[in-house]
Amino acid sequence: MRKTVCLIGRPNTGKSTLFNRLINENKSIIADEAGVTRDRIYGVVNYKDKSFTLIDTGGIDLEIKDFNASIKVQAELAADESDVIVFVVDGRESLTLNDLKIRDYLLKSNKKVIVAINKIDDKKHEENIYSYYELGLDNMIMISASHKRGFEELLDCITEDFNPYTTEESDSTLKFSIIGRPNVGKSSLVNAILNEERCLVSDIAGTTRDSLDTKFTYDKQDYTIIDTAGMRKKGKIYENIEKYSLIRSLKSIERSDVCVVVINAEEGIIEHDKHIASYAIDAGKAVVIVINKWDTIDNKDAAMKTWTKDIRNNFQFIPYAPIVFLSAKTKSRIHTLMPEVIKAYNSATTEIKTSALNDCIREAYMLHMPPSYKGKRLKIYFVSQTGTQPPKFTFNVNNKGLVHFSYERYLENKIRESFDLTGTPIILQFKNKSDRNED
Repeated sequence: MRKTVCLIGRPNTGKSTLFNRLINENKSIIADEAGVTRDRIYGVVNYKDKSFTLIDTGGIDLEIKDFNASIKVQAELAADESDVIVFVVDGRESLTLNDLKIRDYLLKSNKKVIVAINKIDDKKHEENIYSYYELGLDNMIMISASHKRGFEELLDCITEDFNPYTTEESDSTLKFSIIGRPNVGKSSLVNAILNEERCLVSDIAGTTRDSLDTKFTYDKQDYTIIDTAGMRKKGKIYENIEKYSLIRSLKSIERSDVCVVVINAEEGIIEHDKHIASYAIDAGKAVVIVINKWDTIDNKDAAMKTWTKDIRNNFQFIPYAPIVFLSAKTKSRIHTLMPEVIKAYNSATTEIKTSALNDCIREAYMLHMPPSYKGKRLKIYFVSQTGTQPPKFTFNVNNKGLVHFSYERYLENKIRESFDLTGTPIILQFKNKSDRNED
């Protein structure tokens, strides 16, 4: 299980630069897809044999109205959701009242706090750090986010108490999470699933803060449902902050085989729904979209057609995700969800025979040959499946530089037409025939 590290600090301390530099250290196996725009507030950092999720909480400004409420939300978020807090300050400026206020809240967190004194680009700025000793925090590291100075020392300090990262799970049951923004009916949906007559329920301890894992039996098979809807803290600001609900979702996404993205039929689709779904895809997870509160909709047949069209238009990056319409409150159509979850998991774990895969690609290639570029044309020699969850297909080609994104999308569509991969993303990787040792 990955640990969580949170960046916190006032505006203009270089926090975003630090965040971007750290998360760009690791290759993303799944590129951002078209159809969703977002401010990325999290990323995965791999360092040596350690791995952690990095969260950016945004700048805290003393001048803004409701400063005390704002700083309390940010600091509590950092304290509740993180294992380590990195407090980023501007080493070219003197200590500010804002810094001291943030420090006061962080001291109450009982979490490991590292002060990253940023913008120490050269030796002439190093003398500025002495004023920051007034913070009274033990771990203080000089860095330059723009020049990547001090990164190794910072990462060593962050990860020194982390165990080596492993993806191994002792429990092999299918795990699926119920994710979505606040007030879409996640808890009600969990209860509706568990209250089905065919389900035998037993609670087990959750392995992340404020999550509840429940193991149950459905059609003589064991499953684990992960619910993150429960809020430990009360209060409008804390409960409704979008980044907070997203961070909760990230923790569930990581441990899931399938993510059930819940949307409120009364409110319609908003941008944050797409953000949450996109993070599940970034993590390579299978996805099922649920339109909840379907009992509030009139003329359901016509509405279902309209909703399906709207979902496909808004979630263009996951055209393969099944859509389920249900009401957790009345349990109407609740029986349609579990079959789709199971189907999505089967798609994500499927293994396609190499001969069948090559037949599919050979036929697709002959049906629509790739365009030539400067007298050269892409040739596909061989393709094999090299991974699952999500399925990964490696193409041996003459020159991977000749792969146009539109042709890659064409090949993906042909694979999906030939093999049932409903609910799961897939990865296409291209290797030059001569690059035998390339990842």
